Amino acid sequence: MTDGILPDVRCALVHDWLTGMRGGEKCLEVFCELLPQADLFTLLHLAGRMSEPIEAMNIHTSFVQKLPFVESKYRHYLPIFPRAIERFDFSGYDLIFSSSHCVAKGARPRPGALHICYCYSPMRYVWDMFDAYFGEHRTGRIKRAIIGTFAARLRDWDRRTCDRVDRFIAISEHVRKRIQRNYERDADVIHPPVDCSFFRSVGEPEEYYLVASAFAPYKRIDLAIETFNGLGRPLKVIGSGPDERRLRAMAGPNIEFLGAVSDEELRAAYSKCRAFIFPPEEDFGIMPIEAMACGRPVIAYGVGGALETVTEETGLFFPEQTVAALRKAIEEFEQRELEFKPELARAQAMTFNRPVFKRKVADYLRASLQRTGGM
Repeated sequence: MTDGILPDVRCALVHDWLTGMRGGEKCLEVFCELLPQADLFTLLHLAGRMSEPIEAMNIHTSFVQKLPFVESKYRHYLPIFPRAIERFDFSGYDLIFSSSHCVAKGARPRPGALHICYCYSPMRYVWDMFDAYFGEHRTGRIKRAIIGTFAARLRDWDRRTCDRVDRFIAISEHVRKRIQRNYERDADVIHPPVDCSFFRSVGEPEEYYLVASAFAPYKRIDLAIETFNGLGRPLKVIGSGPDERRLRAMAGPNIEFLGAVSDEELRAAYSKCRAFIFPPEEDFGIMPIEAMACGRPVIAYGVGGALETVTEETGLFFPEQTVAALRKAIEEFEQRELEFKPELARAQAMTFNRPVFKRKVADYLRASLQRTGGM
């Protein structure tokens, strides 16, 4: 491993938790490659679940690491996460680079240190999407009231501690606006990376459509299933999560659940699908870009991060999260299918390629340190 881009700067990387490789961890992997001399602080680390560049770091965990049942129930400890992040001592660091969708941005820098936050979103479950996570239809009235009390405290903490950050980087324009609305702070935008060297076409398109996601309520896999129940078209569903039993129960015989799959299996499913269906409102959304990197068009809900990634040449949008709107978009796609060229989808995905992201982050860190005197 090299000395990275800032070998003489004492750096601390801060990431909420290390429990698996999802979109945020793919970003963190690049940060670790850029700053391999940094110490990595996190609430919780489940050893062996991360990629090699992350596992190779000097990792410091909080007291959350030692709590009962933490491997499977760590999210239940959300109310104490602010206390855990604030107990880390960052007095020996010139630069804090937090990678945050929860509490990492609350890290306290020493006076004179620079704190840059790469923000995936202000905490969605206590700000914009509380009802999607904790609506009465999901939690019940009493539990919702209890959670609501903790959520109010977390919102207050989240707002108060945003002043610990000198500069915010948002993952999308959609999140930049959310940072402005919730924190009253400006942010720059650097979109997350997709590994286009891996995600590429490995097969010819077949007749099925594809939807892939964690089975969380706001992902709206139910919308895709209900729509394809009516259409009768073949749909393959990749993923797992708390909604799985409900989703399987509502699916017709034309819908096939593949479960959690390997990256290689996901790549093959992208490559062979007729189109990728993307029904949620996402902060950014990496999967549509992975599908485009494999040469396939995308049919996406026209809100949020998808508007920054999918173009008229690479897919279609539907304006409402309704069966009628999604069905209309699919029918339009089938009429225009030959217009969507694999090479145009691939070219659009390449603008989000991993080396592009790595260069942008490196340039941003260097420029930020120069503006603050170089440290």
